[in-house]
Amino acid sequence: MSVLTLTGKSALVTGGARRLGREIALTLARAGADVTITYRSSAAAAARTVQELHALGRRAQAIPCDVRSEDSVRAAVAAAVALSGSLDIVVNNAAVFESAPLDQISLEQWDEVFQTNTRGPFLVSREALPHLRATRGRIVNMGSLGGLRPWATHAHYCASKAALHMLTQAMAKAFAPDVAVNCVAPGWIDAGESDAAQAARFAARTPMGRNGSAQEVASAVLFFAAGPGFVTGQILTVDGGLGL
Repeated sequence: MSVLTLTGKSALVTGGARRLGREIALTLARAGADVTITYRSSAAAAARTVQELHALGRRAQAIPCDVRSEDSVRAAVAAAVALSGSLDIVVNNAAVFESAPLDQISLEQWDEVFQTNTRGPFLVSREALPHLRATRGRIVNMGSLGGLRPWATHAHYCASKAALHMLTQAMAKAFAPDVAVNCVAPGWIDAGESDAAQAARFAARTPMGRNGSAQEVASAVLFFAAGPGFVTGQILTVDGGLGL
């Protein structure tokens, strides 16, 4: 099997300062890409991640961006293009995760989740599209097992991710043949921040007998970013069989 490489490529990872976004950014950099990450409130974490990216020998920068804002997204995409002169990969990772009983979700909560989780990827992808068409680039959206399975206490989150899954497939058709668009849908991922008892319960329910890692999710993103360009419109669940 050939090694997946991104040498000479430029990537934009939204919400790339912490957690999964950080691991995705580092994985793309290890494969050879220059990386722009965006953040909304995690300036210190973003600066640390940029230092790690620089240590890998890559050009890197952190740009403040609110993916709900058209102007903010436009500025972030322009900065990403300016870093290397082109843009090859967009990873729409910025997201809001929230738990709430369905009958108690406020209109403000509903709109906040959809504005970030669904409108954000739409805006970023739309603004990046001319640059990605020029490089025959890739878009990778970060979905969720919750977009495929109903979680009663996360209705607004699940609905936003289900919408993102459909948006992925619509973009795959609309942006073809120049740009491949795919989606990674993680299940329960142990990023070192979850309650130990809760993590153990999910591991016990998972056919693979454990929870996933951030690196495993990032590896799936790398496959879509650097793998066969003929693969498009796919939702790849990375959940150890939890959703079966």
